[in-house]
Amino acid sequence: MNAPIKHTADATTVEEGLAIAEAQDKKFNSEMATETAMANTLLTPRFYTTDFEEMDAIDVSSVREDWDNLIDQMVRDPNKGHFKKNEDWDQVDWEGMEPELKKEFIDFLISSCTAEFSGCVLYKEMKRRGNNKDITQLFQLMARDEARHAGFINDALREAGLRVNLGFLTQKKKYTYFRPKFIYYATYLSEKIGYARYITIFRHLEANPEYRFHPIFKWFEEWCNDEFSHGEAFALLMKTDPKLTSGINVYWIKFFLTAVYATMYIRDHQRPAFHKALGVDPDWYAHEVFTKTSKLTEQIYPITLDIEHPRWQRNLERLQKANVDMVGATGINKLIAQVRAGWAFVLLYTIPTKKHATPKSVRLEPVY
Repeated sequence: MNAPIKHTADATTVEEGLAIAEAQDKKFNSEMATETAMANTLLTPRFYTTDFEEMDAIDVSSVREDWDNLIDQMVRDPNKGHFKKNEDWDQVDWEGMEPELKKEFIDFLISSCTAEFSGCVLYKEMKRRGNNKDITQLFQLMARDEARHAGFINDALREAGLRVNLGFLTQKKKYTYFRPKFIYYATYLSEKIGYARYITIFRHLEANPEYRFHPIFKWFEEWCNDEFSHGEAFALLMKTDPKLTSGINVYWIKFFLTAVYATMYIRDHQRPAFHKALGVDPDWYAHEVFTKTSKLTEQIYPITLDIEHPRWQRNLERLQKANVDMVGATGINKLIAQVRAGWAFVLLYTIPTKKHATPKSVRLEPVY
């Protein structure tokens, strides 16, 4: 008889991974981490639900060759067993860590765990409700990956005396309904910008290992390659219906690009000690990530944002300052800050975009 699977990294299905996580939750839990993950604000990761019947009706025959190649790659599962501690995992001095860095890093880990698990929950539900073999197989594979990522981050949190109760989140966290096309736009960008973020940090620390203050960053290359593959899947889903990337939907693409970039900028500027410890300037980092993401999204989106436009950086800074002023504000002061934030976003959104032709085949390989 085979020995039972002990770690989410070795699970071959999302169900196995979540069962392992649930067993760990019973042994060790942290109310603080779970409460942080439960928060619903403009900047915290959300849980989504959608019209699963519409997604189940997708016909991938128009992208069959690229689709089968991607599925074959995911079925081969090159990262099985990777997302767990090994001899490369250095001892972390949590007690000796500078307090502000510790606070911001824990916030980063909890937010990342919640975001990964958000994808897991959505993908698992699509697999559960669907009957379309192409679609259910894809979402099963992506849910498997996201469960591993969330479990790995929880391993890191446990060393700090914390753990996010993933089962509790599934049952209790508020779900936001998005139409399928909005799921495609938002999740595609989330996966591609996730790749750009992780690979930028990984390459920076590869060149400057003295700034690697925690061992989890050593795992970022394989991690971001999973994100890359998931983005490829959503690019193919959008490719099956040309209407999703043309006409009035281009304005929706522009909205999601602007919102995702702006949210990342604000969130990263809330963690100055974290970025200082990494030896990274948040403005430089944001521009690097935006540049990589914009290049990647040319595979399916007919536009990219003009991140070199004079209004771009100026209004990102205005938006970030208004967000800072909103924290703790009440009454008229909070309203004024909200209006300032809204106006800064409008000024970002109305920057003219760069247009280009999209390729016949959307498939890309990670090269950064």
